[in-house]
Amino acid sequence: MVDINEQTFPLIPLRDVVVFPQMVTPLFVSRQKSIAGLEQALMRDDRLIVLVAQKDPECEEPQEKDLYTVGTLAEVMQMLKLPDGTVKVLVEGSCRVQLNKLTVGETNLEAKVSEQKEIDSEDQLTKTLIRVSVNKFEQYVKATKKINPESLLAVSGIGQPGRLADIIATYLSLDVAERQKCLEMVDATERLEYISQLLSRELELAQLEQQIHDRVRFNLEKTQREYFLREKLKIIQDELSNEGGELNEIAEYKQKIAGAQMPAQAEEKAIKELGRLEKMMPQTAEASVIRTYLDTLVSLPWSKSSADVLDLKRAEKILDEDHSGLEKVKERILEYLAVRKLSNKPQSTILCLVGPPGVGKTSLVKSIARAMNREFSRISLGGISDEAEIRGHRRTYIGAMPGRILQAIKHADTKNPVILLDEIEKMTRSYMGDPTAAMLEVLDPDQNDTFTDHYLDAPFSLREVIFVATANALDYVPRPLLDRLEVIRLSGYTEEEKVQIAEQHIIPKTLEKHGLASKQLKFANTAIRKIVQEYTREAGVRNLERAIATICRKVATEIVKRKESSVRIIPQNVNKYLGAAKILRDKETPGPQVGIVNGLAWTETGGETLSIEVNTMPGKGKLQLTGQLGDVMKESAQAAFSYIRSHADRLGIDDNFQDNLDIHIHIPEGAIPKDGPSAGIAIALALISAITKQPVRASLAMTGEITLRGRVLAIGGLKEKVLAAVRQGIKTVLFPASNTKDLEDIPDYVTDKIELIPVSHLDEVLSVAFRKSNTKSKKAKSRANVRSSSRRLASNSLL
Repeated sequence: MVDINEQTFPLIPLRDVVVFPQMVTPLFVSRQKSIAGLEQALMRDDRLIVLVAQKDPECEEPQEKDLYTVGTLAEVMQMLKLPDGTVKVLVEGSCRVQLNKLTVGETNLEAKVSEQKEIDSEDQLTKTLIRVSVNKFEQYVKATKKINPESLLAVSGIGQPGRLADIIATYLSLDVAERQKCLEMVDATERLEYISQLLSRELELAQLEQQIHDRVRFNLEKTQREYFLREKLKIIQDELSNEGGELNEIAEYKQKIAGAQMPAQAEEKAIKELGRLEKMMPQTAEASVIRTYLDTLVSLPWSKSSADVLDLKRAEKILDEDHSGLEKVKERILEYLAVRKLSNKPQSTILCLVGPPGVGKTSLVKSIARAMNREFSRISLGGISDEAEIRGHRRTYIGAMPGRILQAIKHADTKNPVILLDEIEKMTRSYMGDPTAAMLEVLDPDQNDTFTDHYLDAPFSLREVIFVATANALDYVPRPLLDRLEVIRLSGYTEEEKVQIAEQHIIPKTLEKHGLASKQLKFANTAIRKIVQEYTREAGVRNLERAIATICRKVATEIVKRKESSVRIIPQNVNKYLGAAKILRDKETPGPQVGIVNGLAWTETGGETLSIEVNTMPGKGKLQLTGQLGDVMKESAQAAFSYIRSHADRLGIDDNFQDNLDIHIHIPEGAIPKDGPSAGIAIALALISAITKQPVRASLAMTGEITLRGRVLAIGGLKEKVLAAVRQGIKTVLFPASNTKDLEDIPDYVTDKIELIPVSHLDEVLSVAFRKSNTKSKKAKSRANVRSSSRRLASNSLL
């Protein structure tokens, strides 16, 4: 045999399997690296491969620390590829080997090993141990009846202690650690003694299992006798009940089933289960399960529904009472109700309200239910990873119950409620199923007429239910599910809208909640504005509501302690109740800065401003990007850098600047991940400013994707980004000309505070960025140009 200590062999990590020398073992291989290792072994003349067990079978990419140090060198005898991509292979163990070095290649694992020589002896103790082990194995085969008796012939004829121990180990029900310990023992006598101890343990367990089997058989005969006696007792009880003429439990269920007005299929199921209950003893566990099932059936609103009120004026009034702003969203909801009134039949449209937290998605759905005079029910889908949460559990499981859809309908007590599917994007797939796939049937009007819950096992019509979904973002919503939804986007509130919401809704509701009268606590408009600016930075109003609640609690404490009888909140005393300002707006830079540009970003919680900083230093052309940037943003920086290099002459830059300079691009707040293409023109401008040493206007911000040709492409979330710029005190915003159509979504009182300039090429960005601040008249002229260009560029807008 060739000296294996001088060779490198392919290696396969095994899960829950230990292969012994001289043993022929079938293996199923599915990992690509393991299959590549097998193919490499087949190309060898000796067809040898190293088989080593994993410490953790769940590890998909094991390293050297994840493997045991002793394995088996085996020969590949046969290999067969199966249709599902796995490979069945037959191997024969050759010898024990010590794992010296593991190499993780691109295609497979390889290892250098050394052979472990077996220490064998033929003294009297070893011979006695062989005889005792064979006798124990014979008793074990007879006790378990799981091993072919013919295997005794193979075992009894072995006189080598090491091989005998390995063969017996393959027949015993040992875990991987025990098999591995046996493999690692080099001394054959010691290994056989260890296997003999394990064999004694398994023999005791097999004998105990046989005793339990005999006892269960006796208990079954006893149970049959008890069942016969119970049946006789039941007949006697029925006779006594009939003579008394009183309504028993069965009669009550019959009345409830008749009054529930179920469909024929559900009623047939209920009567069948009632018949089973009637034949059972009341105390049995199965009877309790059937009672729970019948209670669920009769409590569902099979025929009970609310009368729709489709008055558009009433609906518009309710929406305006409950929400300030959101005009386009309200308009779409009124359109939905108008079509429903004219068609006089359920609509197939499933609305999905998408927007940042706290912008009023849940309250909008409540308003829809109130406007239509329907019951409201909410299903929180966040964190659901089990399909049974939607479709219910089968009654074969202990503690089974209906899915959340039927539970919501049962809670609403009508068959036509408005059901809110909250956070629909946060459902996740797991080994228990895909709940998003179950939602496809729920939201499909062609299928949900016969929606069958696993627990109910009878169809329940969801045709009259109005489903409205909400989400913070649609990135994780599967495409088939998204195809069934009509998306309505809710953007963040402006500062003015937040002040109005606080005055009209939050303050009255919070005062009532804290037991305060309006004369005891009053808020100045300027104080509310200060709270919005310095204590909240959000798209919605949840933090604003919390801040106002904090003030109410502190004022209530002062009133109870008789320190004050009434309090007026003004900007000067906000800090007294809320502490120091939490949001400090960055101070405006005294003048233009070199290599610093304000970018704009969109997040799930609204718009944000980004400061993009570029430094240059003597070097050899290294471009460094920091600030936890995503791949798309890094590619935008590379595209901007390529544009500058290709247009260096026109920009007044030395053609070989990259050979003499190192460039560092950094976006602060490095702990927060950032990605997306919309910072392209801001990065390009910061690079040009740093290289040419030209300062950029400090009151300028911009957003837009850049191409290698310098074109500025459309972006998303323009309204949110402009609102963020206004909050930050920015005076001028550059945006892609293709987004001019989106200016209609921005209120006039916002555009009056800021100059919005559409650009289509980087040259336009440079001309604005490197000129001095505009006068008031120029700003007004620019705004007029924006309004006129919106009509000119609408046909060329990019989606």
